[in-house]
Formats: sequence, structure tokens, C-alpha cells
Amino acid sequence: MPYKIDRIMEIANRYDVPVIEDAAEGFGSRYKWQVLGTFGRYGALSFNGNKMITTSGRGMLICSDKESWREIMMYATQYRESYPYYQHEKIGYNYRMSNICAGIGRGQMTVADSHIAHHQHVQKLYEELLKDVIGIKVHFQPTTGEYDSNYWLCTMTLDPNVKVRGQEDAYKTVVTGAVGGSEGVIHVADSAMTDCQPNANVEAMRVALDRAGIEARPVWKPMHKQPVYKDSSAYVNGVSESILRLECAYPQALT
Repeated sequence: MPYKIDRIMEIANRYDVPVIEDAAEGFGSRYKWQVLGTFGRYGALSFNGNKMITTSGRGMLICSDKESWREIMMYATQYRESYPYYQHEKIGYNYRMSNICAGIGRGQMTVADSHIAHHQHVQKLYEELLKDVIGIKVHFQPTTGEYDSNYWLCTMTLDPNVKVRGQEDAYKTVVTGAVGGSEGVIHVADSAMTDCQPNANVEAMRVALDRAGIEARPVWKPMHKQPVYKDSSAYVNGVSESILRLECAYPQALT
């Protein structure tokens, strides 16, 4: 869903804060008719296998000027200087997309508009089919005309009072199959429960849909609740945690 980037840029420019847009899933989304990823100093897009278009992996960084592009490409090519031997004056990486992946991406660009149209169509189906279902709120873009979402995925909120069948068995088993498009789980947890997780309604709904062959998942867990960042500073007000507990995300499985 497009963000109010003009407000973000207004504040950032006031305090001279550089903006890098993480528009990983935002390919094709627009705010006031301008595509996401082109507002800030840099914009990042993902072409992972589950995105709107794919190169099977990797992504794209959008630059606003040639000098920025040159410096970024230096970092992406091991920061090798123009000597006839290997000379590295800064720490560089090997982040280039292969020619084969780039070729796939160029082909995908020819069907991008139809992919976006399909996702928007599926969103409308969810809105229509679930509009009278008590306890389920389908999220949709504001009607002010400023937003044009690609609807890469559809999100819904389950009312805490809704009693999903199988709720009593939620979180009794850990996931052992594919997760988020991965081949499978490598590390198997001792328990399915943590200190910040979706409520039992959301988990029971996910399990029921999984049994029906429909992929669904909770929305993303807040970064400050990830164990790897437990010692990092966080500025929060509880909203992100409350969203995790109540919402479920539905990829475009409905046809």
C-alpha cells in the first residue's frame, strides 16, 4: 500500500535526513501517480520469487543521478579500482545480478501490467465475497484518489471475538514444511509460542486455510520483537504489535 511519502519527504527535507524507500513489494504501486521508489534519494525493489515480477532473486536500486549510480556500482563490484591488478580501497561486495536473471526480468517487465491488474482484481473479489462476513475486515486503499496499490497481497483483520474452529489447538505444533516460499525449515523450534505472536484466531485460520491448500500467514512480526535485535534501541507505541496479533495476510491464491 502506498505510503504518504510527500509528508515523509517534507519532514526529511526539513531536517536534512536522506530517505531510502524500501519498496520491495511496491513495484507498480503509485502515490499521486508517481511510482514508489522514486521519491527518496534511493529506492529499493525486490525481484524475489514471490514478488510482482521476478528474476528468481536479487532486486534493483533506483538512483537519481549518475554519480550515485557509479559509487553504488563500485560497492556492488567489490570496489575494485581501475588498475590492471586487484586494488580495493574500500570494502566492496558482490551484489550484481547475473545476465541470465536480468534477462528473465526484462521478459517479466512485458507482463508486469497484467500481473498488477490480476492482483487488483483478486483484491476486489475478496472485498465482495467477504463484505457481509461478521468479524472479518478486509483492508483496502483509501478512496481519496491519491493511492494506487498493486495489492501484492491482501490483508484482513480478524475480530478477537471470532471463534475459528480449531482455535483450541493453535500453537500446539511447530511448522516443519515450506515457510514463505522457502524449501523447508532448517532449524526446528522447541515450541511454537513466543512472547509476541498472532492470537489463536489468526493461527487457527492459517491452519484451516493451509489444510485447504490456501497459503496464508500473519503479517510481519515487528523488528524490535525479533530476538536478533533484542539489544537494539526501539521507538514504539504498541501499534505494530497489536497489528501482528490481529491480522492475517492472504497472498493472491484466490482465482
